Amino acid sequence: MQNREKAMEGGCNCGAVRYKIEGEAGFSFFCQCRRCQRATGSGHAPGMKVEREQVSVTGKMASWSTKADSGAAVSHEFCGTCGSPIFSSTDRFPTSLSVYAASLDDPSVFKPQTVIRTDDGQPWDHVDPSLR
Repeated sequence: MQNREKAMEGGCNCGAVRYKIEGEAGFSFFCQCRRCQRATGSGHAPGMKVEREQVSVTGKMASWSTKADSGAAVSHEFCGTCGSPIFSSTDRFPTSLSVYAASLDDPSVFKPQTVIRTDDGQPWDHVDPSLR
């Protein structure tokens, strides 16, 4: 767990959506699956899991859903005005959200613990080789 003495806050690029996370964030990761690559426009998505009950949101969010390779439904939530990705979630873990680290006001608090879906990683996307 990542200790947080105060709430983490973040939002979208245009400022129309804001969120606040109370308490600790859990598992933090880089995901290299193709969906995350497309969602972020990069080689991976940096994210961290939080419980939905920890998060309060203001502003108009939009979403779209797809199926993961496992068959689970995956929802991607973003600003309805500028399109900035903010959260993703899966029906496999209905009480939690993945927060896109770049949407944090202070993204330096994000400390990745692992890299997932490495089989889909791009040769030009160099992540810290010490991550498991």
